This record gives sequence, structure tokens and C-alpha cells, in this order.
Amino acid sequence: MSTITTKIPPDTWIKATWDEYLQETENPDYTKAKFYYNNGRLRIEMSPLGHDHACDHALINHAIYLYAAFKSIELNGKNNCTYHKTGWKSVQPDLSFYIGQTANAVPYGTSIIELNTYPPPTLVIEVANTSLGDDLGEKRLLYEELDVTEYWIVDVKNVQIIAFTVEKEGSRRIKQSAVLPDLEIAVLEEALRRSRQTNHGRVSAWLLEEFV
Repeated sequence: MSTITTKIPPDTWIKATWDEYLQETENPDYTKAKFYYNNGRLRIEMSPLGHDHACDHALINHAIYLYAAFKSIELNGKNNCTYHKTGWKSVQPDLSFYIGQTANAVPYGTSIIELNTYPPPTLVIEVANTSLGDDLGEKRLLYEELDVTEYWIVDVKNVQIIAFTVEKEGSRRIKQSAVLPDLEIAVLEEALRRSRQTNHGRVSAWLLEEFV
């Protein structure tokens, strides 16, 4: 039975058991929330996503699919998918991708992706409008421990992408993706800057010229 008797403050890590975490995911007060769990600590994100977050989310997702198509990269992407290591860790990244040999690792019919059964996603992306500090901090450590290969943070307010390659016991900033070979992070940042001045259709046309 849950020992959490008060409303959980949003965007804050609190102590909780795995069973309490599971119970909160069923709480109707949090139907639009995102949940993270890290070895005895729970975070619920309730911040309204809004226009800016949604636009950058959509554009980066679209750009990655365009690049994969032009470079013949095997890839499957997921929006707001839940990943568990039961009893230990759980994440709901804004975007995640299985790339290359693991592109088809998770079959249709799967609900929550259990990482004791399936491999972790190759690339995880968090779109940060109000959550940048945590995305750079505890969430980065969480994704390191889940052994994703790359972790990107889209910083909405500063119009930048902070990209990391995850290595043994840590992560390192990168300017070029390894999982999407030869993709310069600066190209995606320029696409974000252009989107502040024009629509996604025109930005897509510019990306096509860059990718061909």
C-alpha cells in the first residue's frame, strides 16, 4: 500500500517505492503527466508543454526521419514511450529511437518496454523548456545507467542542442552524432533557429538541401 498521503510536488524528486511509483501512474490527477523513477526516487512532470516545446519536438523528430531516409539508416522512433527496469528505473523521454541493428528489436503489441527483456533505445531526446536543469543533471545520469548510446537535450529557450555520447561510467559532449553517422548537431540547431522565423515546411526544404 502506498505511504504517499499528500499531493506530490511537480518537477521534484521524492522518495518512493516502486509500488508507490506504479500506483501514482494510475492516479487520475496525473493523466497528462510524465513519470521518472530512479532507484527509490520518483519525479512527476506536470509542466504544460505548450507551443514552443511542441514545435521543437515535432521539428527534431521530423529532421531525424528525413536524415535516416536520405542516408538509408534503419530506424524506429517513439514519442513519450515508457521504459522500465522493473523495481529500479523508469523513464518517459520525449523522443527515443532504435537505430541500426536494434531498429526492429521491440515488436508491435508491446506496451511498456521492459529493459530487462529488450535493449535500451539507441538515442534518447528530451525537449527542455522548463526542465533543463534536471535534463542536464539527474536524467542524464539515469540515461547513462540505462546504457543508451546517445542522449540529446533540446534547449528550447536558448535554441541549442546539448548532445552527449554515453560511455562507460559517464557521458561526453559531442558535436556530431555517431548513431546517425555524419549528422552535425549544428545543422539541427540551425533548423531550430530558422523555425523561429518561418514555418516547418520551409525549414524542411532547407534540411533536404543540407542532407542530400
